[in-house]
Amino acid sequence: MAVGAEEPGADSGAGTGRTWAAVVVGLVLLAAYLLGHGGHLPAAPPPGARSLAAAAADRPPQVYAPHVPLRDAVPLHIDIPSVGIHAPLVGRGLKDGAVDPPPYSTPDVAGWYRDGPPPGASGAAIIVGHVDTETRAAVFYGLSTIRRGALVEVSRSDGTVAEFSVEAVEVVEKAHFDANRVYGSAGRPELRLITCGGAFDKQAQAYSANVVVFAALTGSHPAP
Repeated sequence: MAVGAEEPGADSGAGTGRTWAAVVVGLVLLAAYLLGHGGHLPAAPPPGARSLAAAAADRPPQVYAPHVPLRDAVPLHIDIPSVGIHAPLVGRGLKDGAVDPPPYSTPDVAGWYRDGPPPGASGAAIIVGHVDTETRAAVFYGLSTIRRGALVEVSRSDGTVAEFSVEAVEVVEKAHFDANRVYGSAGRPELRLITCGGAFDKQAQAYSANVVVFAALTGSHPAP
């Protein structure tokens, strides 16, 4: 699966037995995402998909004013000092209709959705990572403890560091995950950080929910 989820070991052959809670990417959102970013638009939204306007009404309130978007650049590294997250980033695509995180064989690496806007550009960029493996904590283990107002820095290939500030943190049961709400943006540069959360079902080898961090671009500076 993919942020979804990847079946443990599907990429590497080193299975862990832990499966991501699936988060289906709404085709309407993918259309909005890929428009202007080199992707191909799907023909129609999935049955039952809510409108973007309805989903937007349910999103966390904006805390920060829109910031001028940065030029597109490949994200290389993410740092969240307040929760001790420091990790390289790799581009990831879709698997089974959902964003595919890095393989369990590289648990300290996070993935960004390469077919959407890169962090700092207009729109909602997506970064995903595992919370743990069968044997140890993984890259986003501490993500659920992040606080509103926390700084998230994404180092980029153009020598800039995009600065995001957290507006909200939610634990969303996978049965109620609304892709339009989570992946849609308010027309400004935003960031979503996603990992597993909720209860872990040992029999199903799956988490019941996803931790979703909503953040907005609030600045940038040259990389040191």
